[in-house]
Amino acid sequence: MSTTVADLTAGHTPPAPAQGHGHDSHDHRPHGWRRWLYATNHKDIGTMYLIFSFAMLLEGGVLALMLRAELFQPGLQLVQPEFFNQLTTMHGLIMVFGAVMPAFVGFANWMIPLQIGCSDMAFARMNNFSFWLMVPAAIVLTGSFFMPGGATAAGWTLYAPLSVQMGPGMDAAIFAMHILGASSIMGSINIITTILNMRAPGMTLMKMPMFAWTWLITAYLLIAVMPVLAGAITMVLTRPALWHLLF
Repeated sequence: MSTTVADLTAGHTPPAPAQGHGHDSHDHRPHGWRRWLYATNHKDIGTMYLIFSFAMLLEGGVLALMLRAELFQPGLQLVQPEFFNQLTTMHGLIMVFGAVMPAFVGFANWMIPLQIGCSDMAFARMNNFSFWLMVPAAIVLTGSFFMPGGATAAGWTLYAPLSVQMGPGMDAAIFAMHILGASSIMGSINIITTILNMRAPGMTLMKMPMFAWTWLITAYLLIAVMPVLAGAITMVLTRPALWHLLF
């Protein structure tokens, strides 16, 4: 039944559509923990990124508090110098790769589809996979504290010669950064494809909000930088073995 303008102006309420019992009336989306484990909705994945980022922010904040407690007075207070260097290194790695980067990716997942007028990210399942790669990487990175010799103490820049003198904790940190780098590359590919191919009609690049533009440029930079970082830390990983093999 069609509703005319006269009916609306006269205060007549149009009849509600009949509720069907067909296949479309059932909600087949997963619920409970499956909603988050198998999430493909960009808002759910963005929320998981933000929760993960907040958890890593708390972890990095605890390390920072331990650093400041040690520096509260001159001399040794709470920790030994070797463990202090581990705290410094792990605080930097956790805050950069575990807190700051996932937070911005979470905001990107939430905002970019809304700002450019598309229903979801281009590769929804890859979006889910890129998030869940971060969880084992964070576990490996944090677990390096409990390995023989402790976590890496080379500084968060991982410069030689300290980075080639560490124990298994350094190897674990390199492995975790490899996984985090793969997650960043997949997320960047997703963002670039979404922005370039899934804009709403009339949403040209010059009409995009500044946030979408910043992430388009950032995604290209991440794709350019992450393989270089992966190659550098791979050389750090293999240098001691090559050194002993050659010399």
